[in-house]
Amino acid sequence: MPVFERYLSVWVALAIVAGLALGQIAPALVNFLASLEYGSVNFVVAILIWFMVYPMMVSVDFTSLKRVHERPKGMIITLAVNWLIKPFTMALLGLLFFEWIFAPFIEPGTSGQYIAGLILLGAAPCTAMVFVWSQLTKGDPNYTLAQVSLNDAIMVFAYAPIVALLLGVTDIVVPWATLILSVGLYVVIPLTAGIVTRFVMTRSVANPAAGEAAVATFTATVKPFSIIGLLATVVLLFGFQGEVILSQPLVIVMIAIPLLIQSYGMFAIAYWAAKAWRVPHNVAAPCAMIGTSNFFELAVAVAIGLFGLNSIAALVTVVGVLVEVPVMLSLVWFANRTRHWFPAEETAIRERKSSAKT
Repeated sequence: MPVFERYLSVWVALAIVAGLALGQIAPALVNFLASLEYGSVNFVVAILIWFMVYPMMVSVDFTSLKRVHERPKGMIITLAVNWLIKPFTMALLGLLFFEWIFAPFIEPGTSGQYIAGLILLGAAPCTAMVFVWSQLTKGDPNYTLAQVSLNDAIMVFAYAPIVALLLGVTDIVVPWATLILSVGLYVVIPLTAGIVTRFVMTRSVANPAAGEAAVATFTATVKPFSIIGLLATVVLLFGFQGEVILSQPLVIVMIAIPLLIQSYGMFAIAYWAAKAWRVPHNVAAPCAMIGTSNFFELAVAVAIGLFGLNSIAALVTVVGVLVEVPVMLSLVWFANRTRHWFPAEETAIRERKSSAKT
Protein backbone atom coordinates (compact mmCIF):
# COMPACT_ATOMS: atom_id res chain seq x y z
CA MET A 1 0.00 0.00 0.00
CA PRO A 2 1.41 3.45 -0.90
CA VAL A 3 2.60 5.59 2.02
CA PHE A 4 -0.09 8.17 1.31
CA GLU A 5 -2.87 5.59 1.74
CA ARG A 6 -1.15 3.79 4.61
CA TYR A 7 -1.32 6.90 6.76
CA LEU A 8 -4.72 8.03 5.51
CA SER A 9 -6.10 8.29 9.05
CA VAL A 10 -3.33 10.79 9.86
CA TRP A 11 -4.18 12.92 6.83
CA VAL A 12 -7.88 12.81 7.73
CA ALA A 13 -7.10 13.98 11.28
CA LEU A 14 -5.08 16.86 9.85
CA ALA A 15 -7.94 17.63 7.43
CA ILE A 16 -10.39 17.80 10.35
CA VAL A 17 -8.11 20.26 12.17
CA ALA A 18 -7.67 22.25 8.95
CA GLY A 19 -11.44 22.40 8.44
CA LEU A 20 -12.06 23.65 11.97
CA ALA A 21 -9.29 26.23 11.55
CA LEU A 22 -10.65 27.35 8.17
CA GLY A 23 -14.06 27.95 9.69
CA GLN A 24 -12.47 30.28 12.27
CA ILE A 25 -9.96 32.01 10.02
CA ALA A 26 -12.06 32.50 6.89
CA PRO A 27 -15.74 32.30 7.88
CA ALA A 28 -16.85 34.39 4.90
CA LEU A 29 -15.24 31.96 2.45
CA VAL A 30 -16.73 28.96 4.25
CA ASN A 31 -20.19 30.55 4.27
CA PHE A 32 -19.91 31.29 0.55
CA LEU A 33 -18.93 27.71 -0.26
CA ALA A 34 -21.73 26.42 1.97
CA SER A 35 -24.26 28.59 0.12
CA LEU A 36 -23.51 26.89 -3.21
CA GLU A 37 -26.20 24.26 -2.81
CA TYR A 38 -29.66 23.21 -3.84
CA GLY A 39 -31.97 20.84 -1.99
CA SER A 40 -29.32 20.33 0.73
CA VAL A 41 -26.84 19.13 -1.92
CA ASN A 42 -23.66 21.20 -1.90
CA PHE A 43 -22.20 21.49 -5.38
CA VAL A 44 -18.60 21.93 -4.22
CA VAL A 45 -18.84 18.71 -2.21
CA ALA A 46 -20.51 17.05 -5.20
CA ILE A 47 -17.53 17.90 -7.43
CA LEU A 48 -15.14 16.50 -4.84
CA ILE A 49 -17.21 13.33 -4.62
CA TRP A 50 -16.89 13.00 -8.39
CA PHE A 51 -13.13 12.87 -7.90
CA MET A 52 -13.61 10.13 -5.31
CA VAL A 53 -16.15 8.04 -7.22
CA TYR A 54 -14.85 8.34 -10.80
CA PRO A 55 -11.96 5.81 -10.53
CA MET A 56 -14.35 3.09 -9.36
CA MET A 57 -16.87 3.91 -12.08
CA VAL A 58 -14.17 3.41 -14.73
CA SER A 59 -13.76 -0.12 -13.34
CA VAL A 60 -17.46 -0.98 -13.81
CA ASP A 61 -17.77 -3.62 -16.53
CA PHE A 62 -21.33 -3.79 -17.81
CA THR A 63 -20.72 -7.20 -19.39
CA SER A 64 -20.09 -8.54 -15.88
CA LEU A 65 -22.84 -6.51 -14.24
CA LYS A 66 -25.54 -8.74 -15.72
CA ARG A 67 -24.13 -11.66 -13.71
CA VAL A 68 -24.47 -9.95 -10.32
CA HIS A 69 -27.67 -11.90 -9.60
CA GLU A 70 -25.59 -15.09 -9.53
CA ARG A 71 -24.14 -13.91 -6.18
CA PRO A 72 -27.24 -13.07 -4.13
CA LYS A 73 -25.76 -13.47 -0.64
CA GLY A 74 -24.18 -10.01 -0.41
CA MET A 75 -27.35 -8.38 -1.72
CA ILE A 76 -29.53 -10.24 0.79
CA ILE A 77 -27.29 -9.13 3.68
CA THR A 78 -27.31 -5.52 2.48
CA LEU A 79 -31.08 -5.36 2.13
CA ALA A 80 -31.72 -7.08 5.47
CA VAL A 81 -29.40 -4.74 7.37
CA ASN A 82 -30.54 -1.56 5.62
CA TRP A 83 -34.28 -2.07 5.73
CA LEU A 84 -35.10 -4.66 8.42
CA ILE A 85 -32.56 -3.82 11.13
CA LYS A 86 -30.86 -0.45 10.82
CA PRO A 87 -33.80 2.04 11.08
CA PHE A 88 -35.28 0.22 14.09
CA THR A 89 -32.03 -0.17 16.06
CA MET A 90 -31.34 3.52 15.47
CA ALA A 91 -34.74 4.39 16.92
CA LEU A 92 -34.07 2.16 19.95
CA LEU A 93 -30.66 3.75 20.56
CA GLY A 94 -32.22 7.19 20.28
CA LEU A 95 -34.82 6.32 22.91
CA LEU A 96 -32.24 4.73 25.21
CA PHE A 97 -29.82 7.64 25.15
CA PHE A 98 -32.05 10.71 24.87
CA GLU A 99 -35.03 9.56 26.90
CA TRP A 100 -32.91 7.98 29.65
CA ILE A 101 -29.12 8.24 29.72
CA PHE A 102 -28.68 11.81 28.41
CA ALA A 103 -32.05 13.16 29.58
CA PRO A 104 -30.53 15.11 32.53
CA PHE A 105 -28.07 16.89 30.20
CA ILE A 106 -30.42 18.15 27.47
CA GLU A 107 -33.16 20.76 27.53
CA PRO A 108 -36.56 19.38 28.61
CA GLY A 109 -38.82 18.54 25.70
CA THR A 110 -36.04 18.27 23.12
CA SER A 111 -35.43 14.52 23.25
CA GLY A 112 -37.92 13.92 20.43
CA GLN A 113 -35.88 15.96 17.99
CA TYR A 114 -32.65 14.17 18.88
CA ILE A 115 -34.40 10.85 18.28
CA ALA A 116 -35.97 12.11 15.05
CA GLY A 117 -32.59 13.16 13.66
CA LEU A 118 -31.14 9.73 14.42
CA ILE A 119 -34.08 7.98 12.77
CA LEU A 120 -33.78 10.13 9.63
CA LEU A 121 -30.14 9.06 9.34
CA GLY A 122 -30.77 5.40 10.13
CA ALA A 123 -33.45 5.02 7.47
CA ALA A 124 -31.29 6.40 4.62
CA PRO A 125 -28.57 4.02 3.30
CA CYS A 126 -25.58 5.58 1.57
CA THR A 127 -25.58 6.48 -2.12
CA ALA A 128 -22.27 8.22 -2.87
CA MET A 129 -19.54 7.60 -0.31
CA VAL A 130 -19.98 3.83 -0.34
CA PHE A 131 -18.21 3.86 -3.71
CA VAL A 132 -15.20 5.40 -1.98
CA TRP A 133 -15.18 2.88 0.87
CA SER A 134 -15.60 0.04 -1.61
CA GLN A 135 -12.68 1.31 -3.68
CA LEU A 136 -10.46 1.58 -0.60
CA THR A 137 -11.23 -2.06 0.30
CA LYS A 138 -10.78 -3.30 -3.30
CA GLY A 139 -14.47 -4.11 -3.53
CA ASP A 140 -16.12 -5.38 -6.70
CA PRO A 141 -17.22 -2.19 -8.55
CA ASN A 142 -19.99 -3.99 -10.43
CA TYR A 143 -21.47 -5.40 -7.24
CA THR A 144 -21.18 -2.08 -5.43
CA LEU A 145 -23.04 -0.29 -8.22
CA ALA A 146 -25.78 -2.94 -8.16
CA GLN A 147 -26.17 -2.63 -4.38
CA VAL A 148 -26.42 1.16 -4.51
CA SER A 149 -28.88 1.08 -7.41
CA LEU A 150 -31.17 -1.44 -5.69
CA ASN A 151 -31.08 0.45 -2.39
CA ASP A 152 -31.88 3.73 -4.15
CA ALA A 153 -34.85 2.11 -5.87
CA ILE A 154 -36.15 0.76 -2.55
CA MET A 155 -35.55 4.09 -0.84
CA VAL A 156 -37.95 5.83 -3.24
CA PHE A 157 -40.80 3.71 -1.88
CA ALA A 158 -39.70 2.74 1.65
CA TYR A 159 -37.99 5.77 3.18
CA ALA A 160 -41.08 7.89 3.86
CA PRO A 161 -43.24 5.02 5.28
CA ILE A 162 -40.46 3.82 7.61
CA VAL A 163 -39.72 7.34 8.86
CA ALA A 164 -43.44 8.03 9.28
CA LEU A 165 -43.87 4.80 11.27
CA LEU A 166 -40.94 5.45 13.61
CA LEU A 167 -41.62 9.16 14.10
CA GLY A 168 -45.37 8.79 14.36
CA VAL A 169 -45.73 11.50 11.72
CA THR A 170 -48.01 10.88 8.75
CA ASP A 171 -47.16 13.84 6.52
CA ILE A 172 -43.57 12.97 5.63
CA VAL A 173 -42.70 14.70 2.39
CA VAL A 174 -39.85 13.09 0.49
CA PRO A 175 -37.56 15.85 -0.86
CA TRP A 176 -37.55 14.60 -4.42
CA ALA A 177 -35.20 17.38 -5.52
CA THR A 178 -32.57 16.14 -3.07
CA LEU A 179 -33.09 12.47 -3.89
CA ILE A 180 -33.04 12.87 -7.68
CA LEU A 181 -30.25 15.44 -7.69
CA SER A 182 -28.07 13.33 -5.40
CA VAL A 183 -28.49 10.19 -7.48
CA GLY A 184 -27.82 12.18 -10.65
CA LEU A 185 -24.73 13.94 -9.31
CA TYR A 186 -23.23 11.07 -7.34
CA VAL A 187 -24.13 8.08 -9.51
CA VAL A 188 -25.33 8.95 -13.02
CA ILE A 189 -22.74 11.61 -13.96
CA PRO A 190 -19.61 9.82 -12.69
CA LEU A 191 -20.92 6.49 -14.02
CA THR A 192 -21.44 8.03 -17.47
CA ALA A 193 -17.94 9.50 -17.38
CA GLY A 194 -16.55 6.12 -16.32
CA ILE A 195 -18.40 4.29 -19.12
CA VAL A 196 -17.09 6.72 -21.74
CA THR A 197 -13.54 6.47 -20.40
CA ARG A 198 -13.65 2.68 -20.31
CA PHE A 199 -15.12 2.49 -23.80
CA VAL A 200 -12.43 4.72 -25.27
CA MET A 201 -9.60 2.84 -23.55
CA THR A 202 -10.79 -0.68 -24.40
CA ARG A 203 -11.86 0.20 -27.93
CA SER A 204 -8.40 1.47 -28.83
CA VAL A 205 -6.80 -1.97 -28.31
CA ALA A 206 -7.56 -5.23 -30.10
CA ASN A 207 -6.78 -7.53 -27.16
CA PRO A 208 -9.41 -7.45 -24.36
CA ALA A 209 -6.76 -8.33 -21.76
CA ALA A 210 -4.65 -5.38 -22.88
CA GLY A 211 -7.71 -3.15 -22.61
CA GLU A 212 -8.35 -4.28 -19.03
CA ALA A 213 -4.69 -3.70 -18.21
CA ALA A 214 -4.93 -0.19 -19.61
CA VAL A 215 -8.03 0.47 -17.48
CA ALA A 216 -6.26 -0.85 -14.37
CA THR A 217 -3.23 1.34 -15.03
CA PHE A 218 -5.43 4.38 -15.57
CA THR A 219 -7.44 3.86 -12.38
CA ALA A 220 -4.23 3.41 -10.38
CA THR A 221 -2.97 6.70 -11.82
CA VAL A 222 -6.09 8.69 -10.93
CA LYS A 223 -6.66 7.03 -7.54
CA PRO A 224 -4.54 9.65 -5.66
CA PHE A 225 -6.98 12.30 -6.88
CA SER A 226 -9.74 10.25 -5.23
CA ILE A 227 -7.93 10.43 -1.88
CA ILE A 228 -7.29 14.16 -2.33
CA GLY A 229 -11.00 14.62 -3.01
CA LEU A 230 -11.81 12.75 0.21
CA LEU A 231 -9.48 14.94 2.27
CA ALA A 232 -10.80 18.14 0.69
CA THR A 233 -14.36 16.98 1.46
CA VAL A 234 -13.41 16.43 5.11
CA VAL A 235 -11.92 19.94 5.28
CA LEU A 236 -15.13 21.45 3.89
CA LEU A 237 -17.53 19.43 6.04
CA PHE A 238 -15.73 20.34 9.25
CA GLY A 239 -15.29 23.90 8.04
CA PHE A 240 -19.04 24.21 7.44
CA GLN A 241 -19.86 22.99 10.95
CA GLY A 242 -16.78 24.21 12.85
CA GLU A 243 -18.65 26.88 14.78
CA VAL A 244 -21.29 24.41 15.96
CA ILE A 245 -18.65 21.84 16.98
CA LEU A 246 -16.61 24.35 18.96
CA SER A 247 -19.61 26.05 20.58
CA GLN A 248 -21.50 22.87 21.58
CA PRO A 249 -18.87 20.17 22.13
CA LEU A 250 -20.91 18.27 24.76
CA VAL A 251 -23.98 18.12 22.50
CA ILE A 252 -21.83 16.86 19.63
CA VAL A 253 -20.36 14.12 21.84
CA MET A 254 -23.81 13.05 23.06
CA ILE A 255 -25.09 12.77 19.49
CA ALA A 256 -21.97 10.97 18.36
CA ILE A 257 -22.17 8.16 20.94
CA PRO A 258 -25.34 6.40 19.65
CA LEU A 259 -24.18 7.02 16.09
CA LEU A 260 -20.87 5.29 16.82
CA ILE A 261 -22.62 2.33 18.45
CA GLN A 262 -25.01 2.07 15.51
CA SER A 263 -22.27 2.31 12.88
CA TYR A 264 -19.96 -0.28 14.39
CA GLY A 265 -22.90 -2.50 15.30
CA MET A 266 -24.34 -2.54 11.76
CA PHE A 267 -20.92 -3.23 10.29
CA ALA A 268 -20.36 -6.10 12.73
CA ILE A 269 -23.71 -7.69 11.86
CA ALA A 270 -23.22 -7.46 8.09
CA TYR A 271 -19.53 -8.40 8.14
CA TRP A 272 -20.11 -11.38 10.45
CA ALA A 273 -23.03 -12.57 8.31
CA ALA A 274 -20.87 -12.31 5.18
CA LYS A 275 -18.07 -14.24 6.87
CA ALA A 276 -20.43 -16.95 8.13
CA TRP A 277 -22.01 -17.23 4.67
CA ARG A 278 -18.59 -17.40 3.00
CA VAL A 279 -19.10 -14.34 0.84
CA PRO A 280 -15.87 -13.29 -0.93
CA HIS A 281 -14.19 -10.22 0.53
CA ASN A 282 -14.63 -8.02 -2.54
CA VAL A 283 -18.40 -8.37 -2.01
CA ALA A 284 -18.45 -8.67 1.80
CA ALA A 285 -16.63 -5.39 2.44
CA PRO A 286 -18.90 -3.13 0.33
CA CYS A 287 -22.05 -4.96 1.47
CA ALA A 288 -21.09 -4.20 5.09
CA MET A 289 -20.05 -0.63 4.27
CA ILE A 290 -23.34 0.33 2.62
CA GLY A 291 -25.25 -0.80 5.68
CA THR A 292 -23.02 1.30 7.91
CA SER A 293 -22.89 4.66 6.14
CA ASN A 294 -25.82 7.00 5.52
CA PHE A 295 -27.38 9.14 2.79
CA PHE A 296 -26.82 12.30 4.80
CA GLU A 297 -28.07 14.77 2.14
CA LEU A 298 -31.51 13.16 2.21
CA ALA A 299 -31.57 13.03 6.03
CA VAL A 300 -30.54 16.69 6.32
CA ALA A 301 -33.15 17.80 3.78
CA VAL A 302 -35.99 15.95 5.53
CA ALA A 303 -34.88 17.22 8.95
CA ILE A 304 -34.91 20.81 7.69
CA GLY A 305 -38.29 20.31 6.04
CA LEU A 306 -39.88 18.79 9.16
CA PHE A 307 -38.20 20.72 11.97
CA GLY A 308 -36.46 23.77 10.46
CA LEU A 309 -32.95 24.79 9.48
CA ASN A 310 -31.76 25.53 13.02
CA SER A 311 -33.48 22.58 14.67
CA ILE A 312 -31.83 19.96 16.84
CA ALA A 313 -32.94 17.27 14.38
CA ALA A 314 -31.06 19.03 11.57
CA LEU A 315 -28.00 19.31 13.83
CA VAL A 316 -28.12 15.57 14.53
CA THR A 317 -28.09 14.74 10.82
CA VAL A 318 -25.12 17.06 10.29
CA VAL A 319 -23.20 15.43 13.16
CA GLY A 320 -23.90 12.14 11.40
CA VAL A 321 -21.85 13.39 8.47
CA LEU A 322 -18.94 14.40 10.71
CA VAL A 323 -18.91 11.09 12.59
CA GLU A 324 -19.24 8.97 9.48
CA VAL A 325 -15.96 9.75 7.71
CA PRO A 326 -13.58 8.83 10.57
CA VAL A 327 -15.70 5.79 11.45
CA MET A 328 -15.78 4.51 7.90
CA LEU A 329 -12.03 4.97 7.51
CA SER A 330 -11.48 2.89 10.65
CA LEU A 331 -13.72 0.18 9.17
CA VAL A 332 -11.80 0.34 5.88
CA TRP A 333 -8.64 -0.25 7.90
CA PHE A 334 -10.24 -3.19 9.70
CA ALA A 335 -11.68 -4.72 6.53
CA ASN A 336 -8.35 -4.55 4.73
CA ARG A 337 -6.61 -6.32 7.59
CA THR A 338 -9.19 -9.10 7.87
CA ARG A 339 -9.28 -9.98 4.18
CA HIS A 340 -7.87 -13.42 5.03
CA TRP A 341 -11.07 -14.24 6.95
CA PHE A 342 -12.94 -14.57 3.68
CA PRO A 343 -12.64 -16.91 0.71
CA ALA A 344 -11.12 -15.58 -2.48
CA GLU A 345 -13.50 -14.86 -5.36
CA GLU A 346 -12.29 -17.95 -7.22
CA THR A 347 -12.91 -20.18 -4.19
CA ALA A 348 -16.42 -18.77 -3.76
CA ILE A 349 -17.19 -19.45 -7.43
CA ARG A 350 -16.06 -23.08 -7.12
CA GLU A 351 -18.13 -23.55 -3.96
CA ARG A 352 -21.18 -22.05 -5.64
CA LYS A 353 -20.83 -24.34 -8.65
CA SER A 354 -20.32 -27.37 -6.39
CA SER A 355 -23.43 -26.61 -4.33
CA ALA A 356 -25.43 -26.04 -7.52
CA LYS A 357 -24.49 -29.50 -8.78
CA THR A 358 -25.50 -31.16 -5.52
